[in-house]
This record gives sequence, structure tokens and C-alpha cells, in this order.
Amino acid sequence: MKLSTREDIEAPLSFVFGAFADTEGWERAAMRRGAEVTRTDRLATPGPGMAWNAAYNWRGKMRRVSIKLAAIDPPNSLRFQGFGGSVEADLALEFVELSARRTRVAFAVDLKPRNLGARVFLQSLKLARGKIERKFEARIAQLCNDIEERYRQSARR
Repeated sequence: MKLSTREDIEAPLSFVFGAFADTEGWERAAMRRGAEVTRTDRLATPGPGMAWNAAYNWRGKMRRVSIKLAAIDPPNSLRFQGFGGSVEADLALEFVELSARRTRVAFAVDLKPRNLGARVFLQSLKLARGKIERKFEARIAQLCNDIEERYRQSARR
């Protein structure tokens, strides 16, 4: 199942890329929401090969996922891969500078089943595709608005 959307952010490309590439910030955000996040690599600088194990509670059951930074091309793109018990995910983010203070971010998520149960689960998601796409787009829009607001606050200082 593939989901994609794009958003324009009123902030420079370098700021937007930095916000999405801030892996420590994403770790803290996940922990604030109740997830257990552990970094599993030993890289000193951010780059391909960075990896995390995460555990979170979803629908009353503890879920575990491994995430790795598959590719980074500053300030143009980021690509993450996630592996759960039954689903693989590929998240690609592409950044395009529209002007000195405006950046377009394109998000693409590809979910692939690893077993029959996951295939049935993803098929049921496809039946509710419209609702899932609206929720996905709304969450991405909220995330981009938060980044815009952070830029405004940093510009005021």
C-alpha cells in the first residue's frame, strides 16, 4: 500500500531539512508519546546506517519495530526503512526549495506485507483508503505547521 502527499512550508530549505533530519528530536518526541526507543548503531555522525529499535503500545498490544536511515542526501532527501513483525515500510522524503523562504516536502510511504496476516491487514486498509489518506494528509499538514511555527519563533529571536 502506497501513501503520498506533499506540503509547502514557509521556511528555508536548510531549516526544514534540519528539522526532519534531527533524529535525536524524533527520538525524544517518540519517548514523550510513550514509546521505548533505543539507538542500535555506533555512528558518531548522522548518516546511512543509523538504526533504532522501538516498542510502542498499539491497540492494547506491545509492537516492536526496527528503523534505519537508509539514505541521506543533504538537503535534498531522506529515506528511512522500518521492519516490524509482519510489515515492512519505506519512507521517502524529498525537499525542494521553492524560494528563499518556502520549501516543498514530498512524503511517500510504501507498506509491504511479510506474511499472510499482514497481507489481509493491508487489504483491509485499502478498503478504507480514502479515510486513511485524509488522516495521513492531516497529520503531515500538522507536522509541517509545527515546523513553520518553530521557524517563525527562531526568526523572532
